Amino acid sequence: MSRTIRKRHLLAGLATAGVLGVGIAAPTIAFAADATPTPSASSTADGSGISKADRQGEFAEALAKELGVSADKVTAALEKVREQQRADRPERPSTEDRQAALKERLDQAVKDGKLTQEQADAITKAVEAGVFPGPGGHPGPGHRGPGGHGGFGGTAGK
Repeated sequence: MSRTIRKRHLLAGLATAGVLGVGIAAPTIAFAADATPTPSASSTADGSGISKADRQGEFAEALAKELGVSADKVTAALEKVREQQRADRPERPSTEDRQAALKERLDQAVKDGKLTQEQADAITKAVEAGVFPGPGGHPGPGHRGPGGHGGFGGTAGK
């Protein structure tokens, strides 16, 4: 009899762990999928023909079914959490503010003798031309970057 009870406890524990895993992983996946803004809600990045909105709707329905609540309630909760995350994100400085900060840093580097004025001017021109990565470390115009054509480790000039 104790063996049967142990088996039941093990199965109950595994079932609980599974439900908790889905309850924790599902919102994390939803937030990760929502972290990258897309040009439109109906675009498809993977070419599957299923829009992001459709995938999110299917996800909300599956999660609602798993949790035993309505899909509307899950969708509303996910949207509320997304809005809270957006509100908590710091506002990005404007392009002008970033350029002014870079100019200050370069001027200080020239003053400290770490760079020449010519080097500082070259850096400024390179930034304006989009040679360095753009916001968030993503390649700027032309998508040049490490390993890309024309970037560090690329094939240009070889």
